[in-house]
This record gives sequence, C-alpha cells and structure tokens, in this order.
Amino acid sequence: MRPIHALVPLAALTALSCAHGPGSSGKPGAEDFAARGRALAQRLIIADGHVDVPYRLQETLGPDGEPSEDISQRTAGGDFDYPRAVEGGLDVPFMSIYIPAALQEKPGASKQLADSLIDMMEKIAHKSPGKFAMASSVEEVQRNTQEGKVSFALGIENGSALEDSLANVAHFQRRGVRYITLTHSKDNLISDASFNSGKRTWNGISPFGRQVVAEMNRVGIMVDVAHLSDDAIRQVLEVSQVPVIASHSSCRHFTPGFERNISDELIRAVAAKGGVVMINFGSAFLTQEANVSLEKLHKAIEAFVESQRVIHPGPPDVAGFIKSYQREHAITLARVEDVADHIEHVVKLVGIDHVGLGSDFDGVGPTLPTGLQDVSQYPNLFRVLLERGHSEADIEKIASGNVFRVWRQAAAHAASK
Repeated sequence: MRPIHALVPLAALTALSCAHGPGSSGKPGAEDFAARGRALAQRLIIADGHVDVPYRLQETLGPDGEPSEDISQRTAGGDFDYPRAVEGGLDVPFMSIYIPAALQEKPGASKQLADSLIDMMEKIAHKSPGKFAMASSVEEVQRNTQEGKVSFALGIENGSALEDSLANVAHFQRRGVRYITLTHSKDNLISDASFNSGKRTWNGISPFGRQVVAEMNRVGIMVDVAHLSDDAIRQVLEVSQVPVIASHSSCRHFTPGFERNISDELIRAVAAKGGVVMINFGSAFLTQEANVSLEKLHKAIEAFVESQRVIHPGPPDVAGFIKSYQREHAITLARVEDVADHIEHVVKLVGIDHVGLGSDFDGVGPTLPTGLQDVSQYPNLFRVLLERGHSEADIEKIASGNVFRVWRQAAAHAASK
C-alpha cells in the first residue's frame, strides 16, 4: 500500500468519513482512567515522531504563496492546530519535511522544496511566538514546554533532499533538522525503499548511503529507518555508530506481508542498537483487515485517477470518487486499542525503552483509528494504556523519554567528535 500523500492530495481525501470519539471501555472505573489519561497528557512531555503539517500547508498555498490555513488557530480541516495540540497535550511534533519521490528526477528540486518547507515552519513559529517555537535539542523542547509553547522539531522524510551532495547533511543540520528518513516510496541515491514493487537498486543502502549515515552520525542527525527495505535497515544498523529510530512504523506481526511495517527480527535489531520504534497510527498499519480494506481503496483511486487523465484534462474529482466508492464498499478502520496493541508488542519483544509515538497525523488523515483522529486525542491512548496496567513512568518513556534518549545520544556523539 502506498502512503496516502504519495497518491493523491490530502485535501481530496476528506470525503472519507469515519466514526469519531474514543468509545467507552465499559469497565468499572473507566471514567477514572479517562481523567487520569487527560491529566497525564498535560503533565508529561509528548513527542510525536511524525506529523505531516508542512506538506499539508504546501498543498493549499494561497495566491500570495502563504498558507491558506492558520494553524495557530483552530482549523476546519487537518489533524493538527495549536488549540487541539494544547487540548491533547502535544508538546513537540516532529514536523515532516516531506519530499515526494517524483522530485528525484529533477536535480535540485528536492533540496529546494525541503528548504522552502523549513522556511515555512520557521515563519509560522516566528509569527506566533507565544504559541510556537523551533527546537533543535531536547533542552530547547523542555524550555519551550515550560514557557507553554508547542515546539516544532524537524525531520526530513526522504533523503533525496540531500541530492547527491554529502555537504547537504551539515546544511540541514544547521537548519535544525534532527532526523532524516533515508528514502520514501521509491529507491533513491541513498537506499532501497519498502514501497517499490520489489525493485532493489542497491540491495540495501548504496555506497553514498553509507557515507550519508556516517555523516549524519558526525553532525548529530538521527538516522530514520522508516520506509526502508529490510536489507537497508540491516545495513544501516551495521553502519551507524549511534541508535536509530523508525519515526512512524508499526509492527509487521499484525500485518503479515506489509513490508512498510517493522518485522519482529528488525524490532529486536533496532532495540539491540539502542533505538526506538515509533508506532504509526494509520489504520492500514494497525490491523490486517484495515490494511486489506484500504489497499483496495488505494487501488481504486489509482485506477480512477489514471482513467480521468485519459478522458478529462485537469485535476480528477477524487473526493467525489471516494464518496461514490463508500456507497458500495465498507471502509474498515482500526481503533485506539489497536495502537496500544502495537506498543505492547514492542514492549513484549524488547522492553519499554524502545517504543514511542509516530502518528503520521496529516499523512494518513482519514484512515486514522477511532479514538485517535487528531492531536487532541493522545489522552485516549493513555487511558487505554492505564487500563491495561501500564505505569505512568512507562507511559512517560513511550510519550517522549525514549526518543529523547536517542536524540541526546546522537547529539552527544556529534559533540565528541
């Protein structure tokens, strides 16, 4: 299954309706767990490894080149804005600097887009200094949180932003980028991708990719293995001198054959290196039933878009097609409890120190699970974890402690050079 934002514009997918609300557990004391979940979300620092706000805004720029949505205020669409982040207790979203694989064919285009998306996020933060602030270290996040601000950390999704220049690693480090996902939906100059119809350009990572990983270690950028082929992940783990993250990947145990998720073998390997698997909230990542259902939808959309290109000039009416599709086909979504299942699977395999949150908010929007449909709803996940007997100390590690440890280790390694 391809990622939604690699298939059609996110705005076109708002027609995919789904149930709202956390649901009720029906257990004695459920109200107590809900209240504790809300209080915990406000007390802990919550770090989300992957939020696709920048590209969401890029897709809807106004004629003046400025975002048509003001995320410092409550927005009608999307999964993130300041009021909802405050409501849900989100302190530091890693804003995804997403680079479509199609740009890899245009020299210079990937880096140009990455710089422009970083510029946009910096401008948004500077425009609302009482609400947002950039953050390039754990210490800056903690300071911003104490001041009541939501921190924007930066992660580049698709190492094609580096083009073919090792010097661009240091360039993006200076710009505040603190992780790079080495590839996305297609093989690039660095690595093979999991979404690539079985094509394996490098049988792992390329010679240039090995240099990139070493340079990321040198300058203090975390290596992100989400979207990589299995062999590429294995080779990154051999090369990297510091722990790695999978910024928005769930467990393949629940979705056999879905390579975009991480296998048990590789979860163990990431953990053995000291790394963190950050669970994706997209329904297709969470249950086999939802994966099959949404794969059918994606294929139907692809076929529709292709047919419209032949019949009609101009953009196809994807939203209208989805509404029509829904009248004839049920769309299966996961639940917040399924996200908890993935967290618990990682904990069972490798312990509490190697799991985190990587929602993919605004990247999988309409396929989010019931009870976790925007950034206001992290308390629902905490409620479920509390109901299942997880301690508040363990939930703090899941919420931010584990990824903060890796972030600090990457920075310390760079400082030692």
